[in-house]
Amino acid sequence: MWTGDTKAATKVREIEKADYDATHKDYSESVDALERAISVLKKQAYDRKQASFAQVSALKSLSLIPAEAKRTIDAFLAQDPEESASEGLAVSAPEANAYEFQSHGVIEMLEKLLDKFIDERTTLEKEEMNARHAFEMLVQDLKAQIDQATQDRDEKAETKAKKLQAKADAEADLQDTITTRDADQKYLDDLTATCEQKASDFESRQQLRAEEIESIEKAIEIISSNAVSGNADKHLPTLVQTKAAALAQLRADGRSPIQARVAQYFQEQGRQLNSRVLSALAVRVSDDPFKKVKKMIKDLIVRLMEEAN
Repeated sequence: MWTGDTKAATKVREIEKADYDATHKDYSESVDALERAISVLKKQAYDRKQASFAQVSALKSLSLIPAEAKRTIDAFLAQDPEESASEGLAVSAPEANAYEFQSHGVIEMLEKLLDKFIDERTTLEKEEMNARHAFEMLVQDLKAQIDQATQDRDEKAETKAKKLQAKADAEADLQDTITTRDADQKYLDDLTATCEQKASDFESRQQLRAEEIESIEKAIEIISSNAVSGNADKHLPTLVQTKAAALAQLRADGRSPIQARVAQYFQEQGRQLNSRVLSALAVRVSDDPFKKVKKMIKDLIVRLMEEAN
């Protein structure tokens, strides 16, 4: 908008300057012509029979000379019948007194026109100077506004670029954060699942160990009792139905019936609980001397309790 205003003001100023130059030229030419005509009229000798009035006749071609003044000039020049319409026409000068009277009126008229044109030309020059100054001030103000607006636009463009860069960086950081969060969430889910699995396995082992300890404690109770046969019938009911051939075989192997019953009890409990510990213990009870069974069972109970804790 300010650039458009500057172009419009410049165009208007060019038109005004062209009008001023043309008008000032007319005034200057008119002033020069009037000064020359007045000078010619004043220098004419009263006793000369003939004088050249080309300068006076040239005033009729000037556009600024009023029509009334042109008629007066024509009347003045018409005093000589030999005068023609061409410039540089020679006329016979009137007698001294008559010439002096006629030329004095023309000179006075021309001097008034000269003063008028000089004043108008001076006013025109002042108006031109003011118009040029106003134009320069307007252009300077518009230029200052354009420069300031350009600077503001550049600063805003720079700020916008920085904000766009910051936005891009923030979006990249956000994407990295989201990726990291998703990875952390996956790790947390995996860790939680692992912990839950380990907790479930731990609970299963705890239950298994508790059942193994209970079975071993029952075995110890049976072995430690004074009435072994009675306790065996009470706590090891499954062994009561043991076949006579199996017991006979156990006696033939040199193992005591109690040792065989305890071994078979551990085997049954190992199968029911799916416990490798009880199965291994059943094998040890069958193989080792019966006097070492108690110590081995007690040591196993201690180890199982430690694992449970």
